[in-house]
Amino acid sequence: MSTVHIIDHPLVQHKLTQMRMKETGSKDFRELLNEIALLMGYEVTRDLSVEDVDIETPISKMVGKRISGKKLAIVPILRAGLGMLDGMHTLVPVAKVGFIGLYRDPVTHSPVEYYCKLPEDVDKRLVIVVDPMLATGGSSRDAITMLKKRGCSNIRLMCLVAVPEGIKVVQDAHPDVDIYVASIDSHLNENDYIVPGLGDAGDRIFGTK
Repeated sequence: MSTVHIIDHPLVQHKLTQMRMKETGSKDFRELLNEIALLMGYEVTRDLSVEDVDIETPISKMVGKRISGKKLAIVPILRAGLGMLDGMHTLVPVAKVGFIGLYRDPVTHSPVEYYCKLPEDVDKRLVIVVDPMLATGGSSRDAITMLKKRGCSNIRLMCLVAVPEGIKVVQDAHPDVDIYVASIDSHLNENDYIVPGLGDAGDRIFGTK
């Protein structure tokens, strides 16, 4: 079974609390999400392998470290996942970016695919899927399935807020995919929103209703 990593760094928790507040406007919400994504990215990429490299500083020669082997791809789930893209891309600017478009059917609450654009060599990369909310788990599960159908075998899921129900859905379908979250909240309400959560992340990022 995959591992769920809870990133409880004080700065992450502080910014998450600000995001949860209903009076936080879209501009501040976007900026906080961007900052949290960057901070969480440090943990998601903590175990990347490194290799020795000979360099010369202005003072002397030395042996430094650089990332070896794994190339990265960042894949936000549209549309809310876009709010986490800039933070991750700032951290790893050489990473390629793909996009998966899924929306939640208002009646069935099931995810419906409408877009998929990925780097040609995505199957050779460590793929980090980003989406602020892991609620029912359907969108994340289906996005990971789409990646696996394209040959991806090294995938990680990074979300801001999750609930046990959503985590179970992803783990049952993809026991090989580790999940990184800032908080595991209580439960889903009758409309499949996370409680206490932070509302509809897409609406709060883009100022829509």
